Amino acid sequence: MIADKGELAPGLYLVAVPIGNARDITLRALDVLRGADVLAAEDTRSLRRLMEIHGIALGDRPCLPYHDHNGDRMRPKLLEALAAGRSVAYASEAGTPMISDPGFDLARSARDEGHIVTTAPGVSAAVTALTLGGLPTDRFFFAGFLPNSGGPRRRALEDLRDMPATLVFYESPKRLGAMLADAADRLGHDRPATVCRELTKRFEEARNGSLAELAAHYDAHPPKGEIVVLVGKGNLEKISESDVDRSLTEALETMSVRDAADAVSGMLGVKRRPVYQRAMALAKARNSDG
Repeated sequence: MIADKGELAPGLYLVAVPIGNARDITLRALDVLRGADVLAAEDTRSLRRLMEIHGIALGDRPCLPYHDHNGDRMRPKLLEALAAGRSVAYASEAGTPMISDPGFDLARSARDEGHIVTTAPGVSAAVTALTLGGLPTDRFFFAGFLPNSGGPRRRALEDLRDMPATLVFYESPKRLGAMLADAADRLGHDRPATVCRELTKRFEEARNGSLAELAAHYDAHPPKGEIVVLVGKGNLEKISESDVDRSLTEALETMSVRDAADAVSGMLGVKRRPVYQRAMALAKARNSDG
């Protein structure tokens, strides 16, 4: 949507920006940043630095912050600019807008009001990690950020246990060890995984291993930088109810209901919740017989 004179046609432009290396930006993205009437960014300082690196002058154009904390206040201003026939370029802090950033509400509102919405595509941390991670890419499921606290995080992981695809997570370095430990517990200790760190930067790393191995490594060596976690499909073969009952019966000889459910769900690679419910039923039946 670039006019004959090189000017941008009115509309909202979603601009993908680098996740690390500043040279990982497309020529079209630079054209949009150079030609837009209004600039908006999740982090205006990052966008200004990127433009300086590539020799793009901001001039007297507004560069407005648009993020989770001010979206309700800033979105009407950006929509007003679109209604006035101006071109608005929005960039997330890093990577592709709409992928774990606040651009969704802006793009949806712009469409709802009849404005053209287009994109200058480019880097995405999730796709970059998949290219380096060494896990199957024929099917993948982007799960974004998991809940911060342990209980909700474990439940979210359990819901993904049987997904027949490589799982893709974004994670904070401070929570990586706990997340991997919970993933090992809920998805299977031996399930293959890759931790991708500092992608496209100087200390780029893609470490492969089982979830248990990676949990132990990052518990002992807390990481730094931006992180993407990939988890392989694992063993998705069908487990029969009789297999579960047999394993639970043996486990209940020496374990509590809770510990037996944890052990059997991890061993068989099945969801914990139904295993726990079945363990309670078996324990109750055994006590009644006694």
